[in-house]
Amino acid sequence: MKPNIGISDKNLGHVVAVLSTVLADEMMLYVKTRKFHWNVAGESFMELHKLFEKIYTELEESIDEIAERINKLGSKTIGTMNEFSKHSSIKESPGKYPSSKEMIKELLKDNETIIQLLRKNVDDCSDKFKDAGSADFLTGLMEQHETTAWILRRYFA
Repeated sequence: MKPNIGISDKNLGHVVAVLSTVLADEMMLYVKTRKFHWNVAGESFMELHKLFEKIYTELEESIDEIAERINKLGSKTIGTMNEFSKHSSIKESPGKYPSSKEMIKELLKDNETIIQLLRKNVDDCSDKFKDAGSADFLTGLMEQHETTAWILRRYFA
């Protein structure tokens, strides 16, 4: 049954497309962060190992919430790595194992990319698609990424 929640079918379609891209970005960042967690080495090994675990655990929760939001809006959720890869702005680096400093830089860059995209998506969901709920949801997600970016940025202060 289609949801009757005061948002046109056309706008629901647009919001689901936005959320699917956000989901793909979160999933790609999750996989990258897990890879870094598994492969970090060097002077700050344990500290970064634990930090990366904290980050991917938060991403895991966000991923589930985004998927459920898509379902709440009456749509199916993408769920394969192929689909995530096609929809994501975050790119993988197969076969590359950067230094711990480079891992931090890469995760910072990816979080800042996501923040910029979420900022635009918040405006679009609110202004163009008339979905205050999704705009609010994405604002909370953006704030989480801002915190993560701030933490990662502190390694270069």
